[in-house]
Amino acid sequence: MAGNSKRRGATRNAGSKKGASVGTGGHGRKALEGKGPTPKAEDRPYHKAHKAKVRAEKEASKRPQKVARATPRDRTSAASDLVVGRNSVLEALREGMKATQLSVFNRIDADDRVTEIVSLAVEQGLTVREVTKATLDTISDGSPHQGVALEVPPYEYAHPQDLLEAPSPVRIVALDGIQDPRNLGAIVRSAAAFGASGALIPERRAAGMTVAAWKVSAGAASRLPVARATNMVRTLEEYKKAGCFVLGLAGDGEVDLHESSLLDGPLVIVVGAEGQGLSRLVRETCDQVVSIPIAASTESLNASVAASIALYEASKAV
Repeated sequence: MAGNSKRRGATRNAGSKKGASVGTGGHGRKALEGKGPTPKAEDRPYHKAHKAKVRAEKEASKRPQKVARATPRDRTSAASDLVVGRNSVLEALREGMKATQLSVFNRIDADDRVTEIVSLAVEQGLTVREVTKATLDTISDGSPHQGVALEVPPYEYAHPQDLLEAPSPVRIVALDGIQDPRNLGAIVRSAAAFGASGALIPERRAAGMTVAAWKVSAGAASRLPVARATNMVRTLEEYKKAGCFVLGLAGDGEVDLHESSLLDGPLVIVVGAEGQGLSRLVRETCDQVVSIPIAASTESLNASVAASIALYEASKAV
């Protein structure tokens, strides 16, 4: 019996060993490791969100790209600019203003001005291209172009000292903070009409020789040098050292303009800003501050009108 029990135990043990298998141990570790964050729905190839994303990208690639519309450019910058309008373009070409290209409406109703504009452009070797009205509207930024636009390089300012080299007597008009380019253009036009030597404007916080100023000047900007002063007071002091008298215009001036004794010599006429008039330091720099007599019912004169009257009075005194 004992022997049989032993044999049975042995048989069981043998059977256990025969049926045993190697444990998994670390063999399945990779299968249990994480596979990272779950991809977004639009990144799963078979998800409807991914299909919608692909569809949207295809549609976007078919749409024409928007072209940024050019903003008005100032002629004081390094970029080229435009002179628009038949009279302005014609005056610029007649005066031999540097230009690079003329754009003409391809269905323009040509008159004598347009014929001369195209003829002058060809003579001067400019590129002449026919464009649509929509193109002219865009490049002129909505300004009335009348079917023509002339591309010009940035305005070339003179040096303040250059204005002293004009034939005697020197007549300079200085603008103390004029903000409206149309006023600047009108003053430049009057200065050229009354034989001034040039115009002086501040380098900062004032209107520059933009397209608007050029257009109002009616081409006078190509004949009259315009200089920029880094410091208006310092430049006026330099003019005084060179022998010029500085005459300021103000409603509360010390004497009437026509009674001034300074009009027949080398002269700098200073016009103040619209509304504010002459700045304190500029006024203190003036040799004399004069006023223009006007009716009591009129509060003041426009800056360009006041400058024109003063320039006329100065021209009579020569």
